[in-house]
Amino acid sequence: MKNWWKTTAATALAAAMLSGCSFGGNNGEGEQTPTTLKVMYYDENSFYQEYGMLFSALYPEIELEVVSTQNLYRGGENGEEVDMEKAKKEFLEKEKPDILMLEMKEYEDMSADGGLIDLGPFITKDKFNTEGLVPGMVDYMKELGGGQLYGLPSGFSSQVLFYNKALFDKYNVTYPTDQMTWNEVIQLARQFPIDGEGEDRVYGLKAGYSGDLNQMSQMIANSEGLNYVNPATKTMTINTPGWINAVKTANDALSSEALYFENQNDMMGGSSSYEDYLMRNPFISNRLAMTIESSWFIREMKEASDYIKEEGKVVSDWDIVTMPVSAQFPDQSTGAYYNNIFAIAKDSPNADAAWKFISYISDEEFARVKSKLTYNNGFSIHTKYIKDEEGRNYAAFYKLKPMKQPFDYTDMQKLPKQFDMMFYQYMNEEFTAIQNGTKTVEEGLELLQVKGEELLAQESMTDEEVQELWQKQMEEDQAKLEEAAGEASADAGEAVDEAVVEEAVTVE
Repeated sequence: MKNWWKTTAATALAAAMLSGCSFGGNNGEGEQTPTTLKVMYYDENSFYQEYGMLFSALYPEIELEVVSTQNLYRGGENGEEVDMEKAKKEFLEKEKPDILMLEMKEYEDMSADGGLIDLGPFITKDKFNTEGLVPGMVDYMKELGGGQLYGLPSGFSSQVLFYNKALFDKYNVTYPTDQMTWNEVIQLARQFPIDGEGEDRVYGLKAGYSGDLNQMSQMIANSEGLNYVNPATKTMTINTPGWINAVKTANDALSSEALYFENQNDMMGGSSSYEDYLMRNPFISNRLAMTIESSWFIREMKEASDYIKEEGKVVSDWDIVTMPVSAQFPDQSTGAYYNNIFAIAKDSPNADAAWKFISYISDEEFARVKSKLTYNNGFSIHTKYIKDEEGRNYAAFYKLKPMKQPFDYTDMQKLPKQFDMMFYQYMNEEFTAIQNGTKTVEEGLELLQVKGEELLAQESMTDEEVQELWQKQMEEDQAKLEEAAGEASADAGEAVDEAVVEEAVTVE
């Protein structure tokens, strides 16, 4: 520890000496005037924990001032909706940050509006090495930037398909591969046996948290770049061949009984011990062949293997491949996302110092240090530090690039306020009918198209009216749940009575 501090202090001193007059001014007595960089970030403590402490130690001549965006995401004084686009514009005009922390859509919009500085000249001047960065990331950021690179992500996150190699071997099923389609993965899942009940059987795939056709259909449709409405043109887009195929694929998967879904009672915390909690996950307990999860799941499997020492009880022979994709977009994933994109504001007077910060947190040395910390913001953007000691296919985490959204979600504000809630309810009703076999996929989507168009033609409700509608819907849903619970209890009681009668007859 002492040696580390000595090294850091020496490095910081050398950096300060080498920086000379690169930033800030001089007071005439050989002392450099510190440059103050204003950084737009959601929380000051989080910023320093994630980036600022390390940077400040190495570059003491640059002072960091965090301007928090937390208040932007809070409602108005009386809980009314806030125009986020207007609020952000006013925030930038007032605070004038040098460095902007942006999400992908914000980055794309500000690039198009000319609000950011091109990083290309800085990269060329400093000979900044982009070779070790996540493949395709720089090109993707240029695509979002209209051909120029205006910012760099500080991390990324993604979902992948975990698979239990031992189960695949046991049932002689071919391993999954990268860039398989949803249909291909579902067909793999169907090759596992479906006999047995609950904890006494093996499942082929877990995708989502309920056996709901609505949820499963939207997951598959999103991977195809589909949405049920185009908010920019206020037109319904759900009655299309793409949607029909997505719903049929989802319905086929659900009817196969090969998929695993959470027991709602278990999710409410019915486990009696930490071991029960860990083993409740069927993949960890060797009862599930494939599951879609993020990188946190690796840590959960390790915790299980460290806590439960019984040989063979916890999954150990596993690997990963990319999340299922669309045949039309085989290199894109709805489960991939570039986090915390740092860019330089167009009117920043401290662009050189701002680039120093961005280049530092994008450099391999920063990635090396951060890779040892558990609170890193997603994966490092340097693939050198995304690896597994046992040689698993960790490249699956970064093989796919984020799927570009087909429309701007801010356009959803153009729709009637009641649209989302009411159309989601219509989708649940129609998809339930499809799943129960009382309607065909074509019939359900045709009716949804009509109902959606009727909603789009309505005048927008007030916030109070939407709240009342939401409350009424919650009460109706609660009543349905209680009715279903009562029927289930009655059925269980009848089953017990029949068992008692049968036992009495047997005794006689």
